[in-house]
Amino acid sequence: MSASNLSSTVTQIKRGGTLQAARISWKRQVFRGVGTVFIWASFVIVAAAFLSIIADVLIKALPGLKLSLFTEVSTGMGGGLKNAIEGTLVLSLGSLLIAAPIGIAAGIYLSEFGTGLAGKALRFLSDVLVGVPSIVLGYVGYITMVIYLGWQFSVAAGILTLSVMLLPYIARTTEMALSNIPPAVREAGFGIGAGEGTVILRILLPGALPAVMTGLFYALALSMGETAPLIYTAGWSNYMWNGQFTNQPIGYLTYVIWTFINEPFEEAHVLAFAAAFLITLVVLSLILLGRWMVIWQLRKRGSYR
Repeated sequence: MSASNLSSTVTQIKRGGTLQAARISWKRQVFRGVGTVFIWASFVIVAAAFLSIIADVLIKALPGLKLSLFTEVSTGMGGGLKNAIEGTLVLSLGSLLIAAPIGIAAGIYLSEFGTGLAGKALRFLSDVLVGVPSIVLGYVGYITMVIYLGWQFSVAAGILTLSVMLLPYIARTTEMALSNIPPAVREAGFGIGAGEGTVILRILLPGALPAVMTGLFYALALSMGETAPLIYTAGWSNYMWNGQFTNQPIGYLTYVIWTFINEPFEEAHVLAFAAAFLITLVVLSLILLGRWMVIWQLRKRGSYR
């Protein structure tokens, strides 16, 4: 092949490659444009729905947001929410106190020793438990604790049912938090002569603590927003909690939302929206606190942009 023919062939290949590259670039630009529009449209829809819900709840709750809401107990379909606020805190914090140590221990086991059959079985059962509807857990709690054990509607039955519901979330969050720590950190710990327990408790767990705490905040927010399992186990009470764990029902905010909104009284509707506003405010604060802890951890590592 002469030098002129070779030059012509190279020129044609270059032109063909340029045309193909131009076609790829054109298609990529179209897909990028469509993707950008879709993402922004999705964001606007979600943000508009979220803001409209917050605004609607706040506007309808405003007449009830006064000091008596926090200082008076509910009386029939009126009064305040002091007993419901106290009950929500007792049930949520009580369930977290039981579920947190068990869930964190399970997460440590899954992350560090969960490669065998027992770990796979525990991971599978945890995923199954996440998929079980909360009302089913409430019904199981009703059969076992309220009826069989004779606890009746009680704080203990509500706390234990919520604890079972929170366990898989805490366990999987802890497992993921520990798994994100680089293997070099473990190797460095073993390299300086630290034992397995020391590496886990004094090196890995402190490093994963912000992510673990984020999981606990999400679990706490989840327990505060539950209604179905508590209807079967905790019942309802217009009075303050007397410290008794069994044979004593307790009030909580989500019951007010679920029940009072169906009553034909304006005062009951105001209380329902006030309870919804309080729950939304607390849950939103917990989620923002969890996000802030994750960002703080990333900034500490120098990997946040």
